[in-house]
Amino acid sequence: MKAATVRLGVDIGGTFTDVVLEKGGAQFSTKVLTTYAAPENAIIDGMAQVCAKAGVSPGQIGQIIHGTTLATNALIERRGAKTALITTEGFRDVIEMRTESRFEQYDLNLVLPEPLLARQMRFTLRERVNAKGEVMIALDRAEVEAVVAQIAEAGFESVAVGLIHSYLNPAHERMIRDVLAEKLPDVAVSISAEVSPQMREYERFNTVVANAYIKPLMASYLGRLEGRLKDEGVDCRIFLMHSGGGIISIQNAADFPVRLVESGPAGGAVFAAHIAGRYGLDKVLSFDMGGTTAKICLIKNQTPKTSRVFEVARTYRFKKGSGMPISIPVIDMVEIGAGGGSLAHVDSMRQIRVGPESAGSEPGPACYGRGGDRPAVTDADLVLGKLDGDNFAGGSITLHPAASKAALGAHVGDVLGMEAVEAAFGVAEVVDENMANAARVHAVENGEDLSDYTMIAFGGAAPLHAGRLCEKLGVRRLIVPPGAGVGSAIGFLRAPFSFEANRSVYMKLSNFDGSRIKDLLTELRDEATGFVRTCDAVSPILAEFKVYMRYSGQGWEIPITLTERQAMNPDGATFLARFEEDYTKLFGRTVAGMDVEITVWSVNATTPPETVARIDVTDDAAAADLTGARQVFDAATGAFVTAHVVERAGLAAGQRVPGPAVLVEAETTIIVPASRDAICQPDGCIDIVLKG
Repeated sequence: MKAATVRLGVDIGGTFTDVVLEKGGAQFSTKVLTTYAAPENAIIDGMAQVCAKAGVSPGQIGQIIHGTTLATNALIERRGAKTALITTEGFRDVIEMRTESRFEQYDLNLVLPEPLLARQMRFTLRERVNAKGEVMIALDRAEVEAVVAQIAEAGFESVAVGLIHSYLNPAHERMIRDVLAEKLPDVAVSISAEVSPQMREYERFNTVVANAYIKPLMASYLGRLEGRLKDEGVDCRIFLMHSGGGIISIQNAADFPVRLVESGPAGGAVFAAHIAGRYGLDKVLSFDMGGTTAKICLIKNQTPKTSRVFEVARTYRFKKGSGMPISIPVIDMVEIGAGGGSLAHVDSMRQIRVGPESAGSEPGPACYGRGGDRPAVTDADLVLGKLDGDNFAGGSITLHPAASKAALGAHVGDVLGMEAVEAAFGVAEVVDENMANAARVHAVENGEDLSDYTMIAFGGAAPLHAGRLCEKLGVRRLIVPPGAGVGSAIGFLRAPFSFEANRSVYMKLSNFDGSRIKDLLTELRDEATGFVRTCDAVSPILAEFKVYMRYSGQGWEIPITLTERQAMNPDGATFLARFEEDYTKLFGRTVAGMDVEITVWSVNATTPPETVARIDVTDDAAAADLTGARQVFDAATGAFVTAHVVERAGLAAGQRVPGPAVLVEAETTIIVPASRDAICQPDGCIDIVLKG
């Protein structure tokens, strides 16, 4: 077999590392516990397992696509490199002052998140470029060398460079980088003109600082991973999933690790979009719940919604502005600390709270028997009968119900005067309501009605909770695809090679300059295409053009998509018509008599997406074999019910399983509520619909 026909997708999560090997049309997968000290160890272990299942050697693997939460975790846990920031004199405190907005208006004890770098780690230079890119104060090389000498003496491992208006004129940032490379060749350097060449200095400075902060860590990890894989006989290229839903080379990932911050969740959104295309669904709610977090994403017309700014490490749940802004292209999703390992406790108001703290894989939930003594969502699911302790993770992990009951009793039940089952019900309902509330907020912010949507659930814990989530949200249809437990890793194998280049250049439509616009978009297209060519030298490349526009005086922009013809033949009337069309869709009306301005220009270069074949959906009512049964707690009725237990692998197309039911497989468990039935579709998807 040719190596190119064997591909490996790997997703490192906070609890499990998912590995999927694709050989021809067949998939072989496994889940192994993440090894925090050396994450590459879990990859090697998982790779050995799937290679054994597929009957291939590691040397036959032709391509590896990898996504990881390591970058995100390093930012959240503040365990990056010792990093310095060099910025313009007078702007030393931008990353600490933030935007001066109060994200929680009525909290009198509001505490702003600490910046990544303390004040003594931030250095300034006397230089200035104005908002037109013109040099007002030239940069003195001698002053740069003096600052670099201070950085050398302090022993910094990485340096971020962010100067005012450098996105328009990067000459000063490049000079600083050259001096650093000459004087400190072993120190990692990140400049904002390359990491995030966009207006708004707080977001740009914070993004380049984050990139520099995790750059040595990610470079070390990626180097170790390459070495370990070579030791195992793997000599293929390794690619990384980036936050925008595409794939980049390992070298680009090492240079711009901040683009990996949402790489795992992005793979899940690509996976859901692929399923949406197979079923011809134009409105999909993607629900990804793993061991540490849950992610929710809106997918319209088989395309995940994207954004160019997002936040990590929010200190207030659901509150925009309470986190660390990262200004890069990203699939727009809401993420909450609600995974199988999320820990439960009772707060000072005697209310049950779940997350964001997680038991992870070390020690894991109490039921893992690995030293954890605090109750997690998985403990609640086990006590409620949703999980089979003897067959968890394909039988590789034995769960201990007695430990779950003890933990739930000690930390929830005894405090509130509840039995273990009632405490487990409370924990499950709280986590389900948290996720439902996040979905409602996300939908309202985007002007969507979730009752029109179909939910696609994946991740190890999502099929356990998705049915109840649909009941809470009024969603009538739920699809659980094959391989749902390792959905993000499968999504990596479906993603195209892509890279988005963007730049801030301010222009009003009243001063529309078509030739300048064409040159700018051509330059961005060439830049993005160059990155893609480092991954794929032969495939055709498509260019997607986007501009961000607003009325003069407004504080934020809306994205406007242009065809290639519109982008390469710029016309002010066309740009205005496209803006008014999309503005009306969002806000219901336009604003007469106001000028319109463009702030950001973007080009995404991508290889053609994989062709998705539509399936013929069946609603046959052939009865499945319903010989097994067990007691499962039904949240809608608040009582245990007798649920059918069915092996998912034994279902044939068209067979129907009436709820309540439990569909079991190695990597997850699907809970079908009493209000719904499950139908097996020809492609193996489980289609869960309302009875009748």
